[in-house]
Amino acid sequence: MAKKVETTDPRWLYVLGISMPLCLSYIPIGLACGILLHAAGFNFVMALLVSIVVFSGGAQFLIASLLMVNAPLASIIIMLFFLELRYALLGSSLSKYLSNETHRFILLFSASMNDENYAINYLKFATDKNWTPQDALMVEHYSLIAWASGNLVGALIGSAVSIDLEIVDFALTALFLYMIVMQVQSNLTFLMALLSAVLSLVFLTWTKSTLGIVLATVLASLCGFYIESRVRKHSADPNHTLLLRKFVRPENTRDTIEDEQAKRELRERQQQKGSKDELGSKQLASHEDDGGHDNA
Repeated sequence: MAKKVETTDPRWLYVLGISMPLCLSYIPIGLACGILLHAAGFNFVMALLVSIVVFSGGAQFLIASLLMVNAPLASIIIMLFFLELRYALLGSSLSKYLSNETHRFILLFSASMNDENYAINYLKFATDKNWTPQDALMVEHYSLIAWASGNLVGALIGSAVSIDLEIVDFALTALFLYMIVMQVQSNLTFLMALLSAVLSLVFLTWTKSTLGIVLATVLASLCGFYIESRVRKHSADPNHTLLLRKFVRPENTRDTIEDEQAKRELRERQQQKGSKDELGSKQLASHEDDGGHDNA
């Protein structure tokens, strides 16, 4: 069961503590991204602006790589559009937690969301009933400050420092693998992750570009959505079917708020059923007593 976190620290300090592992991990990767942007022709001002406006490590590395091979501007824009299209899917999963917020807040929230701070906020929303949209926005801003600072420093020292960019590729891959592990919570999501990996290899070979990854992700997501909707429609208890059954998770994240609500509803149904059975037993016993008296 999710544990309620008691703290006497100011809320901004508590949220900073939650965000700190992410912020610290952004510093070395942000430095590498800033150095790469400098190598692609960005000065430190442009590198800072790109890190704030785009705020996506994968997209910024893609921009630098395509510029270094003199790719057409139209190709860069199209690739970025499809690469960042995943945020529409990520944002939709957080929409139920932001339904009472203003359009201005949602615009600000969506503009500073990326993969990693989404993972933190989704986990906190699901396991901590005291987590608010304002806390989530602070996580995004803390991570944005760390990332932009890393990019700025990297662009400033880009002319004096050179790094092996293969290390950066490994670091980004490790971050995305971690995100996959955090999101795989049922047999269906595990199967869809495998399907997405296989489709990515197929489409990458076919398209010979990262557009194949986007196609694979969209197709696997649609397959997962279709399968889940069919199971929920035709199963009396979908959460306990083979496909939607959840994996055993660490103790501190075992029960989400939705899990607790489902358990409460199950207990209420069992209590109502027990009350009906008890009432029926009493009525049957009363009827038998009345029959015995009539026979007498």
